[in-house]
Amino acid sequence: MSKLGLNVDHVATLRQARYRDTTHGLTPEPSVLTAALLAEKAGAHGITVHLREDRRHIQDADVALLRRTIKTNLNLEMAVTPEMVRHALKTQPDEVCLVPENRAEVTTEGGLDVKRSLARIKKAILPLKKAGILVSAFIAPDPDQIQAAADIGADYIELHTGTFANATTKRAQLTELKRHVRGEALAKRLGLKVNAGHGLHYTNVQVYLKALPEVDTLNIGHSIISRAVFVGLDKAVREMLALIK
Repeated sequence: MSKLGLNVDHVATLRQARYRDTTHGLTPEPSVLTAALLAEKAGAHGITVHLREDRRHIQDADVALLRRTIKTNLNLEMAVTPEMVRHALKTQPDEVCLVPENRAEVTTEGGLDVKRSLARIKKAILPLKKAGILVSAFIAPDPDQIQAAADIGADYIELHTGTFANATTKRAQLTELKRHVRGEALAKRLGLKVNAGHGLHYTNVQVYLKALPEVDTLNIGHSIISRAVFVGLDKAVREMLALIK
């Protein structure tokens, strides 16, 4: 069975909408840590956070607190910058996922161009791998990018499912699924494990898994947090796990 990694960024987004300044002795809510612990209790296999350079939602203290507290896998999404590498080495997540970052975007759009920055990325991840941190690259299911991920020594790739999730016709969806199936097969031949994420939700997750049943982890955030507004986080996580099973 594929595993579920809950991305709790949107919990932090809601908190930051009110509590950007925490110097007044107030307790910021909702709590990212509480969300993570509830998700673990409900059966989530890991927690994902994206520490952005502009700190628009997840904060350094969130990552540190999660690292000290949660019992499941901590996946840190991060840009390939010296600052983020230093932060990962300091906090020691179980794995990092290298992502592109554009400060004008609402959420991460598009995969990382590993091929274009091969030498720079390979140099950046050397200390991470030396520290025992697993490394993943968030990429489109493009053969050149998958090969590049193998060339830099990544342990995983995370296939960007945004184009699949945003497809407006079954034909477009099927075309994209075929790309992912071919990409997964190539990754496995190259010795890479495969995760997937971006835009997956309660309606399309089984369609995706029917085509790629051996994906290791699905990292899902917005859909589950949105569902939790109405049914609670425990039920929202359990419902997604039931679909994945």
